[in-house]
Amino acid sequence: MPVSDSIIKENKSYWTGRADGYSKVNQEELSSGQKNLWKTCLTNEIRAHFPDQESSDLHVLDIGTGPGFFSILLAEAGFLVTAVDLTPAMLAEARRNAGPLADEIRFMEMNAEQLSFEDHSFDVVISRNLTWNLPHPETAYTEWTRVLKPNGLLLNFDANWYHYLFDEKARAAYDLDRFNTKNAGMKDGNIGKNFDVMERIASKIPLSRINRPLWDMQCLGSQGMSVEADESIWQRVWSPEERMNYSSTPLFMIRAKKLTVSA
Repeated sequence: MPVSDSIIKENKSYWTGRADGYSKVNQEELSSGQKNLWKTCLTNEIRAHFPDQESSDLHVLDIGTGPGFFSILLAEAGFLVTAVDLTPAMLAEARRNAGPLADEIRFMEMNAEQLSFEDHSFDVVISRNLTWNLPHPETAYTEWTRVLKPNGLLLNFDANWYHYLFDEKARAAYDLDRFNTKNAGMKDGNIGKNFDVMERIASKIPLSRINRPLWDMQCLGSQGMSVEADESIWQRVWSPEERMNYSSTPLFMIRAKKLTVSA
């Protein structure tokens, strides 16, 4: 079995097992102040890019939706939402979490690196904490660019997750996060069942070795996108617990505009 196929299989198995626990994390976000922080962030970004269009006219693709957090927020805000994920168990959780909104969201099982949509299908492509986990992230970005309409907007929220596996300074900072989190009496999001499994998978994934977001900007720029990175986004959307847990891996946002008809 090719290495990439093996990673996809391992990822699917791991996230199937994590679906219930990850869904509880999303439920906490949906019932806390995080919901409004994220909804404001997403809607402001999209409306700033499309100032003259109604939300109900904009088609948004949420890639790697997991338990549906982004899709739920965007559907509440009136956008036309399609949510895809590799793992059926995650999609099942997303439907449950969406409640009455489930019928307003199109849920589809799909590989982020092999989208089945036609070219230029969406106004917005959005994702959170997915690209780090892909065996071929450059292929994913090519696909995401392909399905965007001209002038379409790509928003990707991610971090240098698991970079500590390959960098001594990153490891020291990661260990300090564990120390500070424990001393603060907070739940440690990096300690739990099967965490060693995810580390083993991450050790085989290319982006674990790369310091981002420079790589993302170069990759998307080579595909005809106008790209910028917001490396302070974590300050606006993360909870105090997230800041404590993940201080060494701050969330960044990639904001990219499609300039050409074809990538």
